[in-house]
Amino acid sequence: MTKIVNQPIKEEETKDDFALEKVPLKGRSMSWVSLTNVALGVATAMLFMQMGSLMALNFGAMNALLAVIYATILGGALGIGIAYFAAKTGMNVNLMARGGGFGYIGASITSLIYALNFIMYSAIEGAIMAFAVHEYIKVIPVWALMVFFGLIVIPLNWFGIKQLDKLQKWSMPIFVILFISGVIAALKITPFFTGNVWTYLPEGTKVGGVGLIACIGIMNGLVGILALLVSDYARFIKKEEFKIGVFAVGFLPQFVAFLLMGAIGIWFGVRIGEQNPGIYYVQLLGIGGAAFTILTQLRINITNLYSGSLSLATFFENVFTFKPGRKFWVAFTSIAAIFLMLGGVLDHLSSLLTFQGVFLLSWAAILVTDACVIKKLLKIGPRYFEHRKEYLYAWNPVGTISLIVASLIGSIAAFGYMGEFLQAFAAFMAAGIAFVLAIILAIMTKGKYYIKKEASDITHDEYIA
Repeated sequence: MTKIVNQPIKEEETKDDFALEKVPLKGRSMSWVSLTNVALGVATAMLFMQMGSLMALNFGAMNALLAVIYATILGGALGIGIAYFAAKTGMNVNLMARGGGFGYIGASITSLIYALNFIMYSAIEGAIMAFAVHEYIKVIPVWALMVFFGLIVIPLNWFGIKQLDKLQKWSMPIFVILFISGVIAALKITPFFTGNVWTYLPEGTKVGGVGLIACIGIMNGLVGILALLVSDYARFIKKEEFKIGVFAVGFLPQFVAFLLMGAIGIWFGVRIGEQNPGIYYVQLLGIGGAAFTILTQLRINITNLYSGSLSLATFFENVFTFKPGRKFWVAFTSIAAIFLMLGGVLDHLSSLLTFQGVFLLSWAAILVTDACVIKKLLKIGPRYFEHRKEYLYAWNPVGTISLIVASLIGSIAAFGYMGEFLQAFAAFMAAGIAFVLAIILAIMTKGKYYIKKEASDITHDEYIA
């Protein structure tokens, strides 16, 4: 085994943020503070507040709180695991999937569905912005606001992760000021519920039971996305900050998104009696509330576009050898999101989040199982993630079959065909099926489809097992 000699990083590669390649050792030069700051742009999205408010008003504050604690623990564990492998290898989940049980074409399927998730999220967040501004300035039609907010994120994403870091640092103080202003304004109004917020229960509900199961089911639809997303940022962690970087980038976004924003959403929902933060912030602060909504949603949408563009670049390079560059895919993702907004994506939010939760949690489970069990414990396949086509088979049944079977069964359960209990835990069940199937198939195939030939240029630091 020979050691890699670090090569200078080309300017174009830096601009494209290594969309199609792993980040070389010399490119892993960003501090954990900057990377966590970028990831927190997603974690502070209004969607997480909205989920807290929605669960509290429909199923009770304590059930909602228990669900966000559950999501924080599960999402945090997955996030730390995936951040560890990303920092170790310099790859995001799209590249890891190639050598992590899928093959280079099999991994393209995951990249495409992953990209579609980010396009969907871009549309959801853009629509929330459009409706919030329309609530305050009704003379501007919603469709025009959707087009405007869909296009404005393109220049904000043009130069990749360094630009994202600057934008998030600049916007965070404004976000905090407007956020605290909303809390103060909410304290001054007559509350919807006059008792202790955490004792609120709608009529006919109780702590635990069906209400808690329903809340956990809602959170399962969101847990997988953040755990996978952190790989896009953790691959840039400095070697000397590896441990703290893995923890910070892997766990802190989950903590802020689920526990902090979720609990705040519960408080606002019970205090005001409204589940949509885009509406209640405008009601509380007027134009300041509209500004808060725009700022919050722009913070997440620039990261949605970043991850979506990376995934689309990977898919089209793999399947069609089409490599126009990440900037092209930034524009494509934005325009596709505009069409989804105009098509009424919010009307189908429940079904989309249901499938997303099943698919993403299954995918995350396969990647972690491949690294921790198949490669490390069972010693099947190479002890590293290989992402280069010349070393890989097009398809590996281990991950591909596991994901298809787990997603199909999980989706059937998620849409209510296996009873209420399995409907709520469909994503978790699908992840369990994926875990077991991946191990069985790896043993049955004896790792035959992991790699065509052994690479001789992988450094010891990049071995994960």
